[in-house]
Amino acid sequence: MTEPTQSLPTSTRGFASMDVEKRRAIARKGGESVPNEKRSFSQNPGLASEAGRKGGRSVNPEKRSFSQDHQLAAQAGRKGGHASHTALQPAKVSAE
Repeated sequence: MTEPTQSLPTSTRGFASMDVEKRRAIARKGGESVPNEKRSFSQNPGLASEAGRKGGRSVNPEKRSFSQDHQLAAQAGRKGGHASHTALQPAKVSAE
């Protein structure tokens, strides 16, 4: 994760005008307001699954590209799989 830059604010209103520490303090309060059992999907796969279903139902069926185009879904899955496996492999060094 990259650290935010400490540049001068470009706005005089809202979140953009706050310094980094104040933004972090506000974000921390938001995280603390969530109960521990709901804080992380990685701790509760059932909760993550239900959230995914809920999000999917909120999208207009005509705009659900993966449900309409299974080839597109398969292509995206392959692309994600290749990307995640490529990151785990050591870099190849060419012999010159």
